[in-house]
Amino acid sequence: MSNLNNVWQSYRVIISFAVMGLVLLFVGLNQSWALVLGIINLSLISAIMALGVNIQWGYAGLFNVGIMGFAALGGVSVVLISQQPVTEAIEAGGLQMLVALALGVLTVATGVLLNKKGYNKWLIAAIVVIGYLITRYYFSDAARVIEKVDPAITGYLGGLGLPIMFSWIVGGLVAAGAAWSIGKITLGLRADYLAIATLGISEIILYVIKNEDWFVRGLKNVFGLPRPVPYEVDMQKSEWLQNTVAWIHRSDLELLAQSEQIAMLSDYVKGTSVVFVKLCYTGLFVFILVALIVLSNLALNAPWGRKVRAIRDNEVSAAAMGKNITRQHLQIFVIGSAIVGVAGALLVTYDGIFIPTSYQPLRFTFLIWVMVIVGGSGNNLGSVIGAFIMWFIWIQSGPMGLWAVEMLGNYIQEGNTSLEFIEDRVHYLRLIFMGSIMLLIMRFSPGGILPEKNKEL
Repeated sequence: MSNLNNVWQSYRVIISFAVMGLVLLFVGLNQSWALVLGIINLSLISAIMALGVNIQWGYAGLFNVGIMGFAALGGVSVVLISQQPVTEAIEAGGLQMLVALALGVLTVATGVLLNKKGYNKWLIAAIVVIGYLITRYYFSDAARVIEKVDPAITGYLGGLGLPIMFSWIVGGLVAAGAAWSIGKITLGLRADYLAIATLGISEIILYVIKNEDWFVRGLKNVFGLPRPVPYEVDMQKSEWLQNTVAWIHRSDLELLAQSEQIAMLSDYVKGTSVVFVKLCYTGLFVFILVALIVLSNLALNAPWGRKVRAIRDNEVSAAAMGKNITRQHLQIFVIGSAIVGVAGALLVTYDGIFIPTSYQPLRFTFLIWVMVIVGGSGNNLGSVIGAFIMWFIWIQSGPMGLWAVEMLGNYIQEGNTSLEFIEDRVHYLRLIFMGSIMLLIMRFSPGGILPEKNKEL
């Protein structure tokens, strides 16, 4: 037993990824490779998101549960950057909306400046109220005329029509900017107070996105987003793919009649095109994840990283040594949120549609936190393995639950309604599986599957 434990302690990284690879291989052989690649791609995106949370919590101990809001801002960036501008809406109310937004910013800036200079509070309040009323007048009229422009298809201003990959960078920058603004207000709070504040702010962000149709269509969703990889239909028409698939499956096709060969080849080409496109996404996501991990590890092992962990472990001692705690926390908060924003942009790019209602705390906040806890906070590779494990369970809990029900049915008499009751509620097993794994990890490995290596400074 001790030998097995020693092997695990020495090779836990290799063993963890090897086991996950074997599980994915099993799914590919028994279900489909397209499903496996779908799991891998969504796991990679979740790993990037978990990496952002790990930087905030594992590096600095910041308890941010507003992940959902920053991911949504990344998704919004995809729409604003990649979609074509709606010329009719811009002509109808674009200039007026720009004026309204400028007045809003000017009102806020004036209020902040006057407050810093010590002016009378009632005077500041009056100026802010008047500015708000003027802003609201221009804003309401502009929003109304924009949303009237072909609302079934557009009803919003559209985007800049730039390549969608630019939106990944912009998504990170937008999330970073929002994090800086939020951090200036909330980072004076600690633990549960910070968590409540960030969760509330993320809900406000989602509320604005869902209700301002002129912005990103609100609840009507934005579909038909461009892609950084080829479309499956275009791939199926390409001669090189058809020839390649025909050569790979030549032994199977030779046994069929001419008409059957054409139909079978068409099926093979369709399946291969799906796999090829998903592999293209996999390559992009792996490159981004590896780059972020390398940069994070370099920063963590640098003097900056040691300073961050020193503040996390003992703020009082760090402050006594002259470290600016608030500024350091703000840096970490901005960096982690920016990474989450990038992940949010990648997810919308992969889905090809922006759905504001899909942003739920369970999926975009608490599931990400479970990934970090299970994988190991403070360890970047832990975030990756945690993301793969929990997302695999999130996707495969249904099939695993049905299999468990089928096995249970062998021991239940016919006519027993309890089996149907369980089948109708098999989707709840997702939460049971996730909770059970987290409890087991917390019991037998409190630091996660891959605990932090540099705990001692």
